[in-house]
Amino acid sequence: MLLGELGVFASYAFAPLSLIVPLSAVSVIASSIIGIIFIKEKWKPKDFLRRYILSFVGCGLAIVGTYLLVTFAPNSHEKMTGENITRHLVSWPFLLYMLVGIVLFCSLLYFYKERNANNVVVILLLVALLGSMTVVTVKAVAGMLILSIQGNLQLDYPIFYVMFVCMVATAIYQAAFLGQASQMYDSSLIASVGYILSTTVAITAGAIFYLDFLGEDVLHVCMFALGCLIAFLGVFLITRNRKKAIPFEPYISMDAMPGMQNMHDKGMTVQPDLKASFSYGALENNDNISEIYAPATLPVMQEEHGSRSASGVPYRVLEHTKKEARLEG
Repeated sequence: MLLGELGVFASYAFAPLSLIVPLSAVSVIASSIIGIIFIKEKWKPKDFLRRYILSFVGCGLAIVGTYLLVTFAPNSHEKMTGENITRHLVSWPFLLYMLVGIVLFCSLLYFYKERNANNVVVILLLVALLGSMTVVTVKAVAGMLILSIQGNLQLDYPIFYVMFVCMVATAIYQAAFLGQASQMYDSSLIASVGYILSTTVAITAGAIFYLDFLGEDVLHVCMFALGCLIAFLGVFLITRNRKKAIPFEPYISMDAMPGMQNMHDKGMTVQPDLKASFSYGALENNDNISEIYAPATLPVMQEEHGSRSASGVPYRVLEHTKKEARLEG
């Protein structure tokens, strides 16, 4: 994973941002195929096709979408010098984008924190807005580092350190919101919705900041958008077919037993007794059980076994109370 992320980081310095971001669909395709191989589950041919048909269709669509992305993606790419990055940073289209992004982010954050709007789209849109700034700053940092390694030193520009701090900060908060989403929603839903939102917002940010589509004809832009839509559909079908984890419930479900109430009924509840020991199927009842099963103690009796010196073993006799006798009758 570390080598893969380093490779992605370096790739931002050699290709347009609008090309690299959608190609994360390749990792979804690879993980789907590798997962089927390494699970090694035994299926009959009919069951195998029924189980993985959506995955195969999704992989095919994602491959077609990736081909269109690579073929019709922007080809122009400028060097990431300090002067170029500073010029893009203070341009009015990006300033307008930043203003709209900040207002939208603050509004979503208010509804998420104060209004408890825990919808998956709200959380992942927060992640996408942060992620768009992450990829913009990653491309700037990676490009300036590559130029510095090649001999054109760019580390003496203050914009490099501004971009580096923004990259680290947005990545940390992006991971925090993503972790909160993973605690509330299934991973397959997060993967599909997150990929669609993050890719769309990141391409928009790259097109505004780095002017990726400047000079491109309408046909190339439309085919690129079509490739994105097909890749989105493919990723959605791949993640849609994943098995959902079954949560562990620390009680025995008695719904199938006739005449037995379950834990969601209004009357008697069936749940673990966590006060003392962990017991399954403990029944909560308001009857006075102590009165029914209260033991009666008789005097200790001595039993002779043919010898006066031999003493009998003391014992207790438990008899039913009158109340229990009436119940049994």
